[in-house]
Amino acid sequence: MQDSEKAHGRIISMLERTSRSRLLTSLLGNLYGSPELPTENFSLEFSNPLGIAAGMDKNGEAVPAWQSIGYGFSEIGGVTLHDQPGNPKPRMFRVTAEKALVNRMGFNNIGAHALQDKLKDWKDRGLWPDSPVGINLGKSKITKLEDAPEDYSGSLEILWKHADFFVINVSSPNTLGLRELQQSEHLNSILSKCQKVNKEQSKKEGKDLRPILVKIAPELDDKYLGEIIKLIKKHKISGIVATNTTIERPETDNKKCKKIYGEEGGLSGLPLKDRSTEMIRKIYNMTDGKVPIIGVGGIFTADDAWEKITAGASLIQLYTGLVFEGPAIAKNIVKGLKKRLKTEGYESISDAVGINA
Repeated sequence: MQDSEKAHGRIISMLERTSRSRLLTSLLGNLYGSPELPTENFSLEFSNPLGIAAGMDKNGEAVPAWQSIGYGFSEIGGVTLHDQPGNPKPRMFRVTAEKALVNRMGFNNIGAHALQDKLKDWKDRGLWPDSPVGINLGKSKITKLEDAPEDYSGSLEILWKHADFFVINVSSPNTLGLRELQQSEHLNSILSKCQKVNKEQSKKEGKDLRPILVKIAPELDDKYLGEIIKLIKKHKISGIVATNTTIERPETDNKKCKKIYGEEGGLSGLPLKDRSTEMIRKIYNMTDGKVPIIGVGGIFTADDAWEKITAGASLIQLYTGLVFEGPAIAKNIVKGLKKRLKTEGYESISDAVGINA
């Protein structure tokens, strides 16, 4: 069986080559482009509500291609202030029979400065997409937890001009201690410092503040979630990404699957679906639907996407679904959502957000 990380690398390399040619991206668009299903969130316009989640394009290698294969937005990264190799290989495993992935990548990336150069190059070539591009920010492994605010805000400052929104990732299970940053004393300092930099850059560039979101873990209990929501309101954070991968494992009788589930790391894909939907529903109810949610975890079909939207997600993302279903997945989901809206008698995606919360 081919190594999962190598297979992933080959897909990104192919998309990077395609991204460098307007003709090829146009051909991709003809094959895999999604129909229009416009929606607006945190003052950004999305041609459809489906995005590619962080982790797929860590180093911004395929930025122009995501729109071509049907996505209404993309989130690149996780990027850290310092470049780092990540955890030892092998570190990505496919649970094919149960449509799941286990990964312990550990924020392997080229670092904020090199990513800035990469994104500037796409813009200089005139190849930047029309769809919003977000950047997922992680903490460098060498940075102590108490210095995390400087690490996140340092990346934000370097990359501020090159993204439409940012996601503060304090929930990856693959960097030692990172999830402790979800605790209110740590998160308060990180959000405070990031919003300070956001305001400074906004003033310097003469542009609006960038929307900042927080990505949370699926295992958060109500107490911690309540504290995070308070901080989100306090610091005027634009939204929540729910959820990251899980450290929990499903029950299975399949020996092969059980063996892979024994690997350390975060689990994504179908087994995460219900848990992430439940977290979306909980956040929607705790915030009275006033904080936009990007729902991610186990989306493979239009029905899965509809479930997340009606539970309270304004936008949705996928990662594992693309790995297992291939490049037509975005188009199929968006077409299915359009059909579902019509059947249910809603005019837009925003009308359906939270109706089953």
